[in-house]
Amino acid sequence: MRVNTPVDFGLLIRQARKARGMTQQQLARSAAVGRQWIVEIEAGKRRAELGKVMQTLAALDLTLSIRGEGIPETRKSEVPIEAIDLQAVLDAHRRTSR
Repeated sequence: MRVNTPVDFGLLIRQARKARGMTQQQLARSAAVGRQWIVEIEAGKRRAELGKVMQTLAALDLTLSIRGEGIPETRKSEVPIEAIDLQAVLDAHRRTSR
């Protein structure tokens, strides 16, 4: 589905929610947002906190993909990025800085 307006986005959320058999309350709980926020976003709310939008998309198992002319590709390789054990890095730093 192509999303060009907040109303289009709201329709996408509503369709995805209904396709999954969820009520607005169930989606709100799953996305950790208020039911009224779901009501507003489905109605095409023009301003919405991006974090809540991302939580809602995740609760619906949807991903956001942006395509367009002139947008530089930020990651050319499909090779997964290896996870870093941050605790190990911090522990190693502490050992060498003593």
